[in-house]
This record gives sequence, structure tokens and C-alpha cells, in this order.
Amino acid sequence: MSGALVIAGMKWRIFFATEDRIVKVTVIQMNSQTNKAFNLAEAQRLCSEAVQADRPDLVLFPEMMAFLGGSVDDRRASAERIPGGETSETLRALAVEHGITVHGGSFYECANDSDLIYNTSVVYDGSGAMIAKYRKIHLFDITAPDGREYRESAVVGRGTEIETFDDHGFRVGCSICYDIRFGELYRMLAEQGAEVIVVPAAFTMQTGKDHWETLLRARAIETQTYIVAAGQWGSYPTPDGRRANWGHSMIVDPWGHVAAQVSDKTGFATSTIDRSYLGKVRGSVPVHQHRVLKG
Repeated sequence: MSGALVIAGMKWRIFFATEDRIVKVTVIQMNSQTNKAFNLAEAQRLCSEAVQADRPDLVLFPEMMAFLGGSVDDRRASAERIPGGETSETLRALAVEHGITVHGGSFYECANDSDLIYNTSVVYDGSGAMIAKYRKIHLFDITAPDGREYRESAVVGRGTEIETFDDHGFRVGCSICYDIRFGELYRMLAEQGAEVIVVPAAFTMQTGKDHWETLLRARAIETQTYIVAAGQWGSYPTPDGRRANWGHSMIVDPWGHVAAQVSDKTGFATSTIDRSYLGKVRGSVPVHQHRVLKG
């Protein structure tokens, strides 16, 4: 049984506990560098190991899984067409080989209609069909606590479309890394029916140690969704020296508990997405019925 509930002009897609469904999801943690061939080979290896060990239904890679670091020119040169590029074809082949859904984290995409490149996610189902594509909306233009500047907008165009897709009976919402700081995006994904929200990321060491887990758990609690977050870990080269990512890829349940986490290394972690537990959380604290403020 399922239904739609309209509250204060907003439509929420509510699933009840009688719709029991459990799927397994895996987050893959990488230490990508500026060698695309190496990175894609690592992605294939880690995915194969995860499938053999845990038999997941959905695998999520981190942000910039195919190429991380380098100069502005290096990053532009790594950008690909979607579909048909080396990275998207590798992801599609993994989905077909293992008969699973593969979310490609993100990588640089060439635009057909401009000189911009985009930080883009693609998702392939087990038949090899592309079922979602999302361009990162919030660009990472900050000065970190150590004084280093990050100016993603110097290279990357801003996405404009919110994206959800259906997979194994669940509605999944898309986001990438810095998006996690903008609760309004997650609220909108929940209003569009998301029960799971994915967060491929390359969170910096400085911000990650203080904010990563707190933000992920907050987004899970306030939206009452599963948050599935795959991160980059370790150092990578840039023209002004090596930089480091926090890692700690994790899966957070809708109550805000960390259900699975990767330690400080490349690897993976797996947990379940449980429809009955999701319904229990949403039924016991029905924030979707109590919301007063809009906008």
C-alpha cells in the first residue's frame, strides 16, 4: 500500500510499513589521482570486490572518481561526453557485468552547447540503461581553515535541475558534496518523494573532520531519508602541493544512526535500506504532517 499526502500545498510521497522492501547499498571509497586509467581500474576492482563480498543492489562511487586534482587545464582535458565517454562507458559496463545499479559518483562532463564543463553524476541500471543524470548545483568556492582556496566555479558550470530516480522500488534523490550544506535542496528532494539521498563527495580534510558526519546525520534526520555518502580519501596532487580528503564514507539511516562506515583507506561498506523501518520512523515522528513554515 502506498499513498500521497498533500500538506500546506506540498505533496509528500509516503510509504507505509506494510510495503516491506529491503535492498542492499554499498558506498565505495577511493583515493583518485590525476591518472584516469588508474582510477577507472581501481573503480572496477573495488566494485568487483564489493559485489563478491556483499552482493549489493546499488553501488555508489565518490565525487571525481575518474580524475581528481591537477591544474585547471588538466581538469578541463579530463572532461567527457555523456554518454559515450570512457568513464560513463566503464560505469555502464560494470552495471551490466554485475547486474546491479551503479551510481558513478561524479566526474567532469563536456557540455554540447557551451565551453563549460560540469561536475556530473550518472546512474546506470543492470540492463545498461542510463536512468539519471545530475549536474552539481552548489559549487565549492571557499577558503579552508588552512588558508587554501577552492574555486570550483573557475572550472565548472552550475547545474540547475533537481534530479530523482526510481531504483529497486525506492525513490532516490541526487546531490553532490557541497550540496550537503544546503538543507533546502534536501527538503525539495524529500518533497519529490526521495526515500534515499545519495552524496558522492570529496570533502576536504579540514572541513570533513568537523562537519561531514554532522551534516550527513542532520540531513537524514530532517528529511527522514537514508543518506548514502561515498567519499574520496587521502591525498592527491595539485599545482600548489598535495591536498587531502577526509573519507569516512557512510550510510546513515532515517533516525540519524550511522549504519556503516569505511575506515581510513580505500574500500567499501554496505548496509540495508529497509522500507518498513523507514515507515516506522516517519510514523513515529511525523514531521511531514507538522510542518508549518514554507519556502
